[in-house]
Amino acid sequence: MVVKSTGLAVAPEARPARAPATRPDEYLYLTGRPRMRDLVRFARSHAVKPPDEPALVKAWQSAHERVRSLETDEVGLADDPPMRPLGSKYEPLLIELFQDPLVRNGFNTVPTDVALVELDRLVVYQKHIDLTYVRQLASSLGRGGRTPSDEEVFRTCLLHDHDEPPVKWSRVQHDRFVFISPSNDLRFLGAGPLQRDQIKDYPARGKFVGLVGIAVGLGSNFLNAVYAEKRLVLNNGSHRAYALRQLGVTHVPCIIQHCASRDEVDAVAASEVRKNPDAYLRHPRPSMLRDYFDPALHLVMPVYRRLRQVIVRFEIEENAVPAL
Repeated sequence: MVVKSTGLAVAPEARPARAPATRPDEYLYLTGRPRMRDLVRFARSHAVKPPDEPALVKAWQSAHERVRSLETDEVGLADDPPMRPLGSKYEPLLIELFQDPLVRNGFNTVPTDVALVELDRLVVYQKHIDLTYVRQLASSLGRGGRTPSDEEVFRTCLLHDHDEPPVKWSRVQHDRFVFISPSNDLRFLGAGPLQRDQIKDYPARGKFVGLVGIAVGLGSNFLNAVYAEKRLVLNNGSHRAYALRQLGVTHVPCIIQHCASRDEVDAVAASEVRKNPDAYLRHPRPSMLRDYFDPALHLVMPVYRRLRQVIVRFEIEENAVPAL
C-alpha cells in the first residue's frame, strides 16, 4: 500500500467559498533556515507573482543573518517552557473535553495531559501560515477589538465543533483511490484489520476471511504539542495559535504528549519533526512561534488557493509457496 499527500492547484470556479474566487489567498512564509532553495521553490510553485530570484535570495540571506543572531542572543530560549496546570475554573470544560471520543482514542500512545502553555515558547515546524484563514479566525474571536475570554480560548483550542469540510473521493484505477478537500487537515489515518461485526451490508464476492481497512479522513484538530528533551513542539493548531497570539493572548490550553525517547517522538510527532528531530530538539535556537511575528524572518505573498490531495494505492500478490 502506498499513501501520498499533495497540494493541488485549483481553478477559480472550483475554489471553496470562504473568500471571493477572484482574490488569491495570502501566505506568510518563515524563512532564513534551513535552505534557500525551499523558499525559491515555494515562491515559484505557489505565488501568484513570484518575486524574482535575486530578491528571494536577498530576503533569505537577510533572514539567515537574523537567525544567526538569534542563535547567540536567544540560545536556550526554547528549553524548559512553563506548563501550568489548569485551575478549577476549567473543570467543567475539561469534563466536556474528556467526553470526546477523539480525545479518548487519539491520545493514548504516550502519557498525555492538558496544561496552559506560553505561545511564544513553542517550537514550530510549519513554515507557512495562511493569513486569509487567520483573518477569518481572528474576526470571529476578536469581535469589536476585544480579547477573547478564557472560555472562548479554551473552546477555540480544544472544544471547537468538529466541522467537516467537503471531501470528494473516488476510485480512479483498480488499485488507486483519490481524496480531495480544501482542508489541509485531510490525511491518512492508518490501516488495520476489520472484523465481521464491524462491517454492515458488505457486498459479498465470496466468503471473506479477512478485511483490511485503509482510513483517510480529518485529524482530531486539537491544539496539541509534543514535549520531548525539555522542549514543546507544536504538533497541530498553528493557525489558531497564530490568530490567538495576534489578538494578544499569550497562554493557551494545550494537549501535551510527553515523550521519553526518540522512539516515542517518532510515534506521535509530525512527519517533518520525525525526519529531522535535531532541528527542533537540539538546535540552540529552533524556529519558534514568536518568529512568525518577526518581520525580519518572514515574507508575505499572494498565493493560488490549493486543495489537499491524498492518493491511496494498494498492491496484491498471489503466489504458491511450499507447504510447511
